[in-house]
Amino acid sequence: MLMERKELATERIRQIAEEPGLKEPFRSCFEKGAQFLLLLEEAFTLVESRELRKMDLKSLQELNHRLYADILPENYEKSFANPSYAVKVCRDAGYDDLYGQILSFLHAELRGLIPYVFEQDLEVFVIFMELFIELYDQFSYEEDGVPEAEALRKTIYWFESDNCDILIPKRLEEHLDPSHDFACRIITECDLSDLRYLYFYGDHIGENEIGLAKLFQDMKREEVEKLASVYTEGYRIGFEKGHKDLSKKEVAEIRYPVGLEAIVRASIEQFAKMGLKVTMKREGTISLNRPASGRVSGFGSTSPNRQYDFDHKDDKALYLDKDFVNRRLSVLKAAFEEKKYLANHHAGPACIEIFGEAPFDAVAKKEALQLSDRQQKLSVEFASQSGRLTNEYIIGKERSFTIISFPCPAIGENFKEIFYETVKVNTLDYQRYERMQQILIDVLDKAKTVHILGKAPNVTDLTVALYDLKDPEKETIFENCVADVNIPVGEVFTSPKLAGTNGLLHVTQVYLDGLKYVDLKVALKDGRVSDYTCKNFKTEEENKKYFKDNVLNHHDFLPLGEFAIGTNTTAFKMAVTYGIQDKMDILIAEKTGPHFALGDTCYSYDEDLVTYNPDGKQIVARDNEITLIRKEDPLKAYFNCHTDITIPYNELAGIWAVDENGGKAAIIEDGLFVLEGLEELNKPLLEMRN
Repeated sequence: MLMERKELATERIRQIAEEPGLKEPFRSCFEKGAQFLLLLEEAFTLVESRELRKMDLKSLQELNHRLYADILPENYEKSFANPSYAVKVCRDAGYDDLYGQILSFLHAELRGLIPYVFEQDLEVFVIFMELFIELYDQFSYEEDGVPEAEALRKTIYWFESDNCDILIPKRLEEHLDPSHDFACRIITECDLSDLRYLYFYGDHIGENEIGLAKLFQDMKREEVEKLASVYTEGYRIGFEKGHKDLSKKEVAEIRYPVGLEAIVRASIEQFAKMGLKVTMKREGTISLNRPASGRVSGFGSTSPNRQYDFDHKDDKALYLDKDFVNRRLSVLKAAFEEKKYLANHHAGPACIEIFGEAPFDAVAKKEALQLSDRQQKLSVEFASQSGRLTNEYIIGKERSFTIISFPCPAIGENFKEIFYETVKVNTLDYQRYERMQQILIDVLDKAKTVHILGKAPNVTDLTVALYDLKDPEKETIFENCVADVNIPVGEVFTSPKLAGTNGLLHVTQVYLDGLKYVDLKVALKDGRVSDYTCKNFKTEEENKKYFKDNVLNHHDFLPLGEFAIGTNTTAFKMAVTYGIQDKMDILIAEKTGPHFALGDTCYSYDEDLVTYNPDGKQIVARDNEITLIRKEDPLKAYFNCHTDITIPYNELAGIWAVDENGGKAAIIEDGLFVLEGLEELNKPLLEMRN
């Protein structure tokens, strides 16, 4: 039946591509959309017949380029997927902006179908083809050839609502069910020395993906297996340290960037020895599955156009309302219930990330769809409710994770050299760091607060309040973080008290989740964000909106969920030596100075688990005043976000542990560690100064 629907839809779309019926700019929009859908149909047939696997590299590259050409930076200015262009052509023809936003939304959704075509998901392909036809027909049925924009929006609303029953369970299945093995089969069955395999995903393949794959072609199998073991052992140790029983679990979810298949293949084998199968879900590509934050939430390639991604991050504004949130949550719960066994036996994500892309300065376009204040609150509500559901079925206190990162070719001509330097950073001797970090913790455990002061031009002046220890002989405030779930080694961290945490956090320039912030200032009052600004845009209104949308994640405020002191001075030296401070992944960057996380604590949903540092002391600073609310109202206890902001060593005047009598013990002064026993940490810093 689906094949019949596809054939009928394809025939109608061929007619749309050829018939001149509509007024401009709608004629051009639907003509281009129809041509693109016919290209997708061609690709679908190539995959279905397995002819795709027989194509030579050049032909595969040409197909890949055709699929993504319209949104590449050189073509994007005149693409209907660009909301600025779509709105402009509608304005020029005398139509409201909503028409242009709907046309841009439609073209973005069509491009989101590329992965479904390569995965041969006939059902999703068909329903979106039929949506395209339904919208086109609304123009055909109107006497003057133009329906009301609101009628078009309602068509999209009911499409998204009605098809939750299809789209949400499919997404969850990718997450939980190892039998959904599209990516796994590419990794385990293909010849990874033949770069053609990269084009079997359907993702845009660029220099990063090709460069990473080529790097591993030259690497010995033992080297690859050792790299993979750092990551998989970190996963195993995370369960061990958290006193969680990995033997109860059956599935680990691997998230990775295209190009790193060699590591992932070795990881699959190593997880199998732990008794774990793997799942791999693709990053979200249609609006329903695309995270508003833009964070990668599955496997995928680097973006062909990050401005395009940014332009469409709030596309849900076309259909997000209270009824839709309730509908989506209802379907999600039913889907979890159906997959309850798999969810209960899901061990958590094992993530590989890459860094090194050119810094991205987002342009906030007024023509792009934007969530209203009401929709922002609904988005927050959904994140909270869905997070609680996930924690209920993928049992929070029983799961763990691990995460590691490597540079990609976009980092520059020293890519290979930086890659191997990063490998060294990721494999530092954790036992040495464990000993040095314990010296830090012993001093910090005697403190009531920590004072952090920036060095000009950094104007940070912040006091962080610490948990009150009841039994210092058996308890500790800070976790001694070595290379397990959070690779590389190199930090001590805590959940600070909110009351008494006051002051200003300032960073001259920082990249958070791939977005640049210039002269970022965040004021904290009793541990809560009370004010914020940056200098990315001309007006204060634009700057505040940028921060609220992308760091506060539409919340009115966030608490300070984590305070940490990074100790990985080797990573800091690497960043400065190669001039890649602005390209470093947060996993590494957060270890190169004190960092402050806005949002949930590191122990989110895990607060009641008893854990210990290597010295045998129990880590007791796991809650704050907000997370304690979970016992009465869990929806108000979590924010479902956690964004780290790091001050580099060279922007520090000092960090002091302050006791109850006001006495100060220096931790860092003038960018150097001053405690006895931490001299080794200063070596890379002093080498840089010399």
